[in-house]
Amino acid sequence: MAKTTSSSSSKPKGLSLHIGLNAVSPAAYGGWSGDLAACEFDAKDMAAIAASRGMKSTVLLTKKGTRAKTLAAMRKAAKTLRKGDLFFLTYSGHGGQVPDVTGEEADKQDETWCLYDGQLIDDELYFELSRFAAGVRILVFSDSCHSGTVTRNRPPQFDPNTSVRRSKMMPISVGLRTYREHQQFYDTLQNNVAKAAGKASVVDPDSVLAQLAVSPRLTAIAKDFKASVLLISGCQDNQTSMDGEQNGAFTEQVLRVWNHGNYSGNYAKFHAAIKAGLPASQTPNLFTLGAAARFVRQRPFTV
Repeated sequence: MAKTTSSSSSKPKGLSLHIGLNAVSPAAYGGWSGDLAACEFDAKDMAAIAASRGMKSTVLLTKKGTRAKTLAAMRKAAKTLRKGDLFFLTYSGHGGQVPDVTGEEADKQDETWCLYDGQLIDDELYFELSRFAAGVRILVFSDSCHSGTVTRNRPPQFDPNTSVRRSKMMPISVGLRTYREHQQFYDTLQNNVAKAAGKASVVDPDSVLAQLAVSPRLTAIAKDFKASVLLISGCQDNQTSMDGEQNGAFTEQVLRVWNHGNYSGNYAKFHAAIKAGLPASQTPNLFTLGAAARFVRQRPFTV
């Protein structure tokens, strides 16, 4: 009996957090509500996959997708999970930008997730992920836009046969207005993260959430990053992710390839199959951080 208990206690466990916002609070975004249609469906469908794989899930939809609830859920998972465990994080909603204030070049931007009552900056997300214990596997699916600079904001190539053409990129004018009205809040967030990481000014502020693996700035934020991260994002940094009626374009392909659990390849092949199902105007990225070589070779969603 003792051996059974020991074996059970050493079995990896999985926790997941799924955030889907069909709108944001106009009070936090200069009067803009950012209406979308399928993001709540995306979160629920990702939670269903997590549940089918034995994970305990938290789902935050629209008004519950606040900064406080998101950060609290991530921090709870970081305190709970240990080596070998899995944290599955998904976001479906608008991607935005705020001016970087901790880097050396004033014209650079920090990319964000547009949560209901305010944006979550990529610095913050990376810092929160750095709090996870050594050996924890972190899987992030981001069905949103991550435009690196405003000069890359070109119109996506739409399929004329598609009736739904909502982009998940927060309009530049909205981003500028939002920052202007809440500048002290966002500047303070960035400075606090930089100070917590022990570095008030870092090298390269030009990076996006979808480029965690190649960002000197974000790498400098958490020098002792011990978890293994695998991130699959909805598009390249110079593209936009598209919304739909039932699912976002990226999430729809994730569900199609997963095929109710009948998919048997690894993460690298999974990403390639998702990419093959999307147009050239929306090409998902795959990035890893930390000791992720074994992680990438696993079957998707394996706890």
